[in-house]
Amino acid sequence: MKHKRSIPNRSHRVADQIQRDVAELIRELKDPRIGMVTINAVEVTPDYAHATVFFSLLVGDPHECEVGLNEAAGFIRNGLFKRLAIHTVPTLHFKFDQTTERAADLNSLIQRANATRAKDDEDQTP
Repeated sequence: MKHKRSIPNRSHRVADQIQRDVAELIRELKDPRIGMVTINAVEVTPDYAHATVFFSLLVGDPHECEVGLNEAAGFIRNGLFKRLAIHTVPTLHFKFDQTTERAADLNSLIQRANATRAKDDEDQTP
């Protein structure tokens, strides 16, 4: 039996399509725990059995939102079945992405360090 040649970047294209579709499907959810969610990235396993969906949250509790999204993962996956034209639609796993929070923390640390350095420079000038 001859194997199909792998299509270059297929997993990236599938992940991008899942990201767009999941973002649309989340808007249909009526769970109060799920606030204004942004889907930052999707990582799909090579066999397309699982997809980790990284999200950020504008307002609300990230832990509660993560629980709500993981409870709604079956509903969202069912919506993906109708939209995606692939053999295996992955099981979705939602994880809160702390990248934006960490970036804001690092930015404030840098600003504080620069302000301290500027103050020290002023004190040393005659």
